[in-house]
Amino acid sequence: MSDTSLMQTRSSLPAQNTPRVNIISALAFLTPLALGLLAMLFTGNPISIAVGAILGVLAAQSPKIARQWERAVILRLGRYIGLRGPGLFWIVPFVDTIPAWVDQRVITTSFAAEETLTSDTVPVNVDAVVIIPAALQDAMSREAQAAREKQARIILGQAEVEIAHSFEKAAQSYQNNPTALHLRAMNMLYEGLKEKGALMLVPSSAVESMGMGGLLGAAALRQQTLTGSDEPPE
Repeated sequence: MSDTSLMQTRSSLPAQNTPRVNIISALAFLTPLALGLLAMLFTGNPISIAVGAILGVLAAQSPKIARQWERAVILRLGRYIGLRGPGLFWIVPFVDTIPAWVDQRVITTSFAAEETLTSDTVPVNVDAVVIIPAALQDAMSREAQAAREKQARIILGQAEVEIAHSFEKAAQSYQNNPTALHLRAMNMLYEGLKEKGALMLVPSSAVESMGMGGLLGAAALRQQTLTGSDEPPE
């Protein structure tokens, strides 16, 4: 913040040591003064009103009122004894003093944008936040997109590895158990042909080694029945 803007901000605040008149102080001053005036009227002695005025001045120094956002700094014979407020509080006249009123409100001020360099030698404009240039924003966006694509490919590769391990274990299970492999092949064929109009491509080696010719013929006949075709199955 520049010195000029700081001086302008401070000058816009209320003065710290300005005398503050409140209704309690006014009543504390007027009450002894009124009593002194009545005493003078009854006794005819003008000293009564002078005494009332002096007592009123002393009493008016005691009550103070701090606003909700303020705290009063209290010094007793020059020694700090604490903060008072908000609301009504009392001090000892000519013993306690209030050198300052602390304003607890958030005070904002404008900052002039200045160009500077980051630790990565990137030029940025600095005011209340760090303003990133449009070119740098675009580069950061591309970098984030590339990182997401990299992560997606890594996840896909890990999935492929897990699938390969599963197939390896399945192959080991079927290696010495041709019956289980045959049942699995029949289940795959059924799943592929149970839908109307489905097409299944089966290697000829599987037909010969597993004796699937009869099964394929039955499946084709079933499909022909479902579709209502009169043409003989191939």
